[in-house]
Amino acid sequence: MLDTQSTEKPLAHFKSKADLHKGANTGVSSSGEWSVVQIEALFALPFNELMLKAQETHKIYFPEGNVELATLLSIKTGGCPEDCGYCPQAARYDTDVKAEKLMGLEEVLEAAKAAKAAGSNRFCMGAAWREPKDRDIEKVTAMIKGVKALGLETCATLGMLEADQAQALQEAGLDFYNHNLDTSEDFYRSVISTRGYQDRLDTISNVRAAGMSVCCGGIVGMGESREQRAAFLARLANLSPYPESVPINHLVPVAGTPLAEQKPLDPLEFVRTIAVARITMPKARVRLSAGRQELGRAVQAMCFMAGANSIFYGEQLLTTGNPEAEQDRELLAELGLKTKQSCKAEVLV
Repeated sequence: MLDTQSTEKPLAHFKSKADLHKGANTGVSSSGEWSVVQIEALFALPFNELMLKAQETHKIYFPEGNVELATLLSIKTGGCPEDCGYCPQAARYDTDVKAEKLMGLEEVLEAAKAAKAAGSNRFCMGAAWREPKDRDIEKVTAMIKGVKALGLETCATLGMLEADQAQALQEAGLDFYNHNLDTSEDFYRSVISTRGYQDRLDTISNVRAAGMSVCCGGIVGMGESREQRAAFLARLANLSPYPESVPINHLVPVAGTPLAEQKPLDPLEFVRTIAVARITMPKARVRLSAGRQELGRAVQAMCFMAGANSIFYGEQLLTTGNPEAEQDRELLAELGLKTKQSCKAEVLV
C-alpha cells in the first residue's frame, strides 16, 4: 500500500520557476497546487530533461518499477445516449458498434478468470450508460462480488453515479471507479454537450465520499492545444487527493464519429504528456490506455521511460483494438520490465 499523499511534490527542493529550463524546478506553487503555467513550463522543457525528471520521480515513488496489467471488459456495449465526439458507442453515430444487452454474470466471471490466468491484476467492467439505473447497480454488484472472490482488484465505469449508488458499489467490494474528465474544462464543450464538466467532478466526489479509489484521466489528441492539455493535467493533479489511477488515452479516430478525421497528435507530445502526468501525480499508476496499438513499440517504450506503469492488457479495449497479450509480454520482457504481482489495491487516501 502506498503512503498517504502529502502536499509536497517530487523534486520540490528546487527554488524558482526560472530553474525549470536549467533542468531543476518542478514549478510547484506555495499553495501546493499546480498552475497551468507551471505545467506548461514542464511541457516546454528540453525532451531529455523532462524525461530525466519523470524517471527520477518514478524511481522515488515506484522503486520496484513494475507494470500493472489491467483487463477491461465491455459488459454492456453500444446504445449510449451521449454525444461524446470520440466514442463509437454513441447511438447517434453511424459506426460498426451495435447496441447489446448487459452481459450475464457467468459470462463476466469466465472473462475475469481468463484475465487472471493471463496475468492481469485488475479487472475493469465498462458499461455504455449515461448513468446506471438502480436495477443495473444490483446486477453489477453481483459481478463485483464474483470478481473479488477470484482475487482480482475490481474497477467499474458505468457513467455518472449518485451518492447512494457509489455506496452500493463500495459495499459490494469495488476497489476503483473510473470516471474520466476527458480533457480541460475550456475544451470540453468542443467534444461533449450532453454531460457537463461539473457532472464528472460530482461523480468523482461521490466515489471518494463512498471510500473507493478513483481512476480518472482522459484523451489527448482531440484537437486541444498544449495549454489545454496542461489545464487538463492541472485539474487532475489538483484533485484532493489526485486519482490513484490515471489512464491517458491517445485518440483512436473511428469512422462515423465527429473526430474520425482528427489529425494525430505528435507521438513525442504524447510521451511528454505521460512524463508530465508522472511528475505532477507521482504516486499514481499512470496507465497507457486506448491508442497504444497505433503508437507502436518504440513510442510505448518511451512512455514507460517517462513513467507509465500500467497498461490495459489483452485483445480488446472496449470497442477499439489493443495489442494482444503475448505482444505486450514480449515488449515488457525486451524492456526488462517486471509486472506487478499483487492484486491488492494501492490506496492513496
